[in-house]
Amino acid sequence: MTAPFDPSDRLAAPSTSPARPPVLAVEDLHVTFRTGRREVPAVRGISFEVGPGECLAIVGESGSGKSVTARTLVGLAGPGAEVRAERLDLAGADVRRYRDRDWRRVRGRLAGLVLQDALVSLDPLRTVGAEIGEVLRTHGMVRAGERAGRTEYLLEQVHVPEPALRARQYPHQLSGGLRQRALIASAIAGEPGLLIADEPTTALDVTVQAQILRLLAERRAAGTSLLLISHDLAVVAQLADRVLVMRDGEIVERGRTDRLLRAPEHPYTRGLLAAVPSARSRGRRLATEVRDRTGGSPALRAELPARTVAPTGTVLEATGLHKRYGSREVVRDVSLRIARGETVGLVGESGSGKTTVAQLLFGLLDPDAGTVRFADRPWSRVPERARRPLRRRLQLISQDPLGSFDPRYGVGRIVGEALDPAVDRADRRDRVVALLDRVGLGADLLDRHPRQLSGGQRQRVAIARALAPRPDLIVCDEPVSALDVSVQAQVLDLLADIRAADGTALLFISHDLGVVHHLSDRVLVMHDGAVVEQGPVGDVFSYPRHPHTRALLDALPTLVTG
Repeated sequence: MTAPFDPSDRLAAPSTSPARPPVLAVEDLHVTFRTGRREVPAVRGISFEVGPGECLAIVGESGSGKSVTARTLVGLAGPGAEVRAERLDLAGADVRRYRDRDWRRVRGRLAGLVLQDALVSLDPLRTVGAEIGEVLRTHGMVRAGERAGRTEYLLEQVHVPEPALRARQYPHQLSGGLRQRALIASAIAGEPGLLIADEPTTALDVTVQAQILRLLAERRAAGTSLLLISHDLAVVAQLADRVLVMRDGEIVERGRTDRLLRAPEHPYTRGLLAAVPSARSRGRRLATEVRDRTGGSPALRAELPARTVAPTGTVLEATGLHKRYGSREVVRDVSLRIARGETVGLVGESGSGKTTVAQLLFGLLDPDAGTVRFADRPWSRVPERARRPLRRRLQLISQDPLGSFDPRYGVGRIVGEALDPAVDRADRRDRVVALLDRVGLGADLLDRHPRQLSGGQRQRVAIARALAPRPDLIVCDEPVSALDVSVQAQVLDLLADIRAADGTALLFISHDLGVVHHLSDRVLVMHDGAVVEQGPVGDVFSYPRHPHTRALLDALPTLVTG
């Protein structure tokens, strides 16, 4: 049942006039998708308001209706969508009957939208500067001769280094974090009164995330209203005044942020909070009955299984790795060792060299100096034919699953091609379905193509593909960054189960320090291409010695619950 609107939850706008109308008012909103004769209700009768200078957050699992709500508010519900509402006011205007040409005047000027997937949202055929400049031109923000300067200023505002250079680059030339910041710059270019941010910090490391959160807080202090959609409850706790919790298209709980996070009333909300990884969750399962449709209380978290294989014996060893691009050395004298059944975390800012190290270890790049050995055999600077017999024993879950999939293949073929060729053809479908089930997906996705999946679904398909050959080591490059907290919890529990039962080793690269603290045995901290600190994860995170490690931990948003 939808949680009723409680007027006491409404925060007074930061103004001397408490009677100022809301920037956004939604009453009894329904969004239904029609495919042939089938109707799929995505949003069912939700109501809320966002006041001037207020931040309202919407949280919930993938498929709960959060992103559909965000897109509907700016006329982007999508083909086949039927939208109904008793009231849908934006900046005082009734937008229920707006046509495309009406929305083009509104988008970017009255309401800016930051989508979750920056690589898909940015035009691959245009430079970042052209993307931002279009907003400035469409809404007549500055004269033509001033657009380049304004574009660089906006990129500076979202902490993009070398803004003049980045403005001339294309999205594929930027890291995930830089792409996300460029998307935010485009969204604020029209100086909108309402900024709708759908997972605005998902791709960002903790220090850049802190900068973006400060930027959003500054804009809010200047009067911009924020509608924040995020699966990161610590980010919500830091920025939001009020929280709406969505499930199956309905609002199941709402309230002031401090009250709701400290004393949640609905079992679903309690389950979401219980699924957040941290130092306190080490050794315990994160997944609860948060996905249970009966509405019962979340189950008590069980202990993770004891390891049947002790972390002994070297699976992979790298010594003195160096990698240079032109005049820039992106990896400097990196050495690491991973034992069987061990999980090693690798953390650092965007551009610190983490992903390059992963590519060196996986054999996608050869080091300029140093060596990599896998399964006690030379792995770096050897012909691919020498690596091929061992290739299935080393798997990679990349940061960008969409870019790692063949867009012509359906999910069944993407996962199935990683199975042992000896698996009987008649059994392959059942094996693929079982793998999808282990990562929280169903057989109904077998024939879908990558672009028909959400970001979280694509990431889970990538994990299922990596698990298919039962590898000795999985290099995980941001494997849960696109997942909501409950699905993330299931995936982390799954990785822990695999490590315990099979002795599979994990190199876990992540900007989420809570995830690394929960899962890893040891951690390495990278800065400017070098490892500046390493050791047992509890020691490094509790008693950091290097200034950069302390800076990362200081920038981490905290979630205080009851």
